[in-house]
Amino acid sequence: MDKVQEDWIEKNKELKRLLGIRTLELEKSLKDCKQLQEQLILQEKLASLGQLSAGIAHEIKNPINFINNFSELSIEYIAEIGEELQKLEQNEILAEIDDLLQDIKANLEKILQHGKRADGIVKSMLMHSRGGQGDFVPTNLNNLLHEFVNLAFHGMRAGKNPINVSFKWDLDTEIGLVPIIAEDFSRVIVNLCNNAFDAMRSKLNLTLEGEERTSYHPRLIVRTRQTETKIITEIEDNGAGIPEPILNRILEPFFTTKKGKEGTGLGLSITHDIIKAHKGTLSIASKEGDFTRFEITLPPISAPS
Repeated sequence: MDKVQEDWIEKNKELKRLLGIRTLELEKSLKDCKQLQEQLILQEKLASLGQLSAGIAHEIKNPINFINNFSELSIEYIAEIGEELQKLEQNEILAEIDDLLQDIKANLEKILQHGKRADGIVKSMLMHSRGGQGDFVPTNLNNLLHEFVNLAFHGMRAGKNPINVSFKWDLDTEIGLVPIIAEDFSRVIVNLCNNAFDAMRSKLNLTLEGEERTSYHPRLIVRTRQTETKIITEIEDNGAGIPEPILNRILEPFFTTKKGKEGTGLGLSITHDIIKAHKGTLSIASKEGDFTRFEITLPPISAPS
């Protein structure tokens, strides 16, 4: 082999090496573009879904403020009336009036208590509907779970088919602040809880129709734990479960098992998109008639973004 052939062979090897590098760079660029496109589509979905709930929450907040403000004012008036009654000569009629005022005061305090709770729920709804700016902020994951699991529960209880649900919390207190987009991740929690409540309601209706009227008690289990490689969140219900034939399709956009107009099929699809945007994974384990468990894994806290 002469010198010219050797040079051509070396040049060919170098060209192949450069081509391989360029191919990898192009594949990475294509992957980055695809991820950006998915994030843009996700933000558009979230924005459209958030507009309605934000409008409703704002409308509800105004009457709640009136309820709370006038309850506080009425409690103060009753206290003033009681002070003036004490200045009068005491008799049975005044005693009865005082008892009635105390009953009214107790009722107003209850109204104020539940009004403030409703105000807290509305504030959570507004945060839940804003959609965020894509900024990852160190967040207490356990507190976020508590807040939005309760929000989902109260929303279900206020709906047309409420059920009683017991909760089991198994949270790892050693988990530190987790970098997440709280406004988006809250949607994940609410969506998974809503699906769990639907599954438990379905199973409850079946048991009420059968012989096992008191044997089934809906229960939601919320767990967190961490390993060296991931942070895990689990939301598990003891509801109707997911049939094996559709388990692999449950995360597809617009796929729904609900009848008629009850479901859009977007809840779990958007949930999956949000988790992918957090560089996490979503897995599902289920046994028909027994349970469903959604497991969310996020990168470890120390992992680079």
